[in-house]
Amino acid sequence: MITILEVNSELGAGTRGASLGFESLQIASLSSERSIFKHPHQVKVETENNLLLSPSTTPGARYVQGISRTYDRLCAALGDVMGGNHFPFIIAGDHSMAGGTIAGIKIANPDKRLGVIWIDAHADLHSPFTSPSGNVHGMPLATALGMDNMENADLSLTITEQAKEGWAHLKNIGGICPKIKPEDLVFIGVRDTEEEEDALCEKYGIPNITVDEFRQMGFEGVAQKALDKLAACDMIYVSFDVDSLDTSISVGTGTPVPHGLYVEEAQSLIHTLLTDPKVCAFEVVEVNPLLDSHNQMARAVYPIIEDAFYTVLNRLH
Repeated sequence: MITILEVNSELGAGTRGASLGFESLQIASLSSERSIFKHPHQVKVETENNLLLSPSTTPGARYVQGISRTYDRLCAALGDVMGGNHFPFIIAGDHSMAGGTIAGIKIANPDKRLGVIWIDAHADLHSPFTSPSGNVHGMPLATALGMDNMENADLSLTITEQAKEGWAHLKNIGGICPKIKPEDLVFIGVRDTEEEEDALCEKYGIPNITVDEFRQMGFEGVAQKALDKLAACDMIYVSFDVDSLDTSISVGTGTPVPHGLYVEEAQSLIHTLLTDPKVCAFEVVEVNPLLDSHNQMARAVYPIIEDAFYTVLNRLH
């Protein structure tokens, strides 16, 4: 079975509105007879977006205490879902929640080697010691890898002790750090990075299949290359940030970047990946209707999500 997890946190983003992504996708689904939101197994994870009413007191890792508490709840929910042999199908606000998803999967399966396929315009490898913004949605993979990247730290940044403590919690939640190894990470469509992230990718040889390479290889070739790279893993988590899509589709996301994937490309890729029996969880993030016009992003993305849902459902039956 599948359980849909609704995680409307937007504490990690620099713009407002990602917490409305779930509802915007529900609205986009109304024209579909197969709306996934009719599915009986759904869990809503409590968030702390009310903290946004006051300025963050933790520069370096903004609102990290609220994000930490949301991670704890998400991990507990994932433990229940996976403990019941359900497939977690996560619809989250901003991408910071992916760190909690990875943590929850690993805590529920501590003896399993976990791989990650990251479909995104960004590498999200920053830490509080390298991030120019302090927005945690640029840091989830660093939490999973347990990396501060001090070799490339910006010594001019202001990082409070509270921020450092919160960051340590994100990395060490569940008493497991790191949750994944750098050799068990594959990027697809990443095209907007900072030099601190590039240094990590170069140091650890983390592969990125670019959009141009995607079009040369085709979606089946890309999926196979990613899965082959993670052949030693017992489980694979697929994370889909909608900013991986081209800006001609919509700019209804926090950090849109030109020259991305088209809807058909993303849908075919995700469909192919989710047919693999090792794929244990899927997440979609960063749909932001406040930055959109006429709900274009949700309307474009919903068919991808619906196809992904039924691909998993058919695989499990």
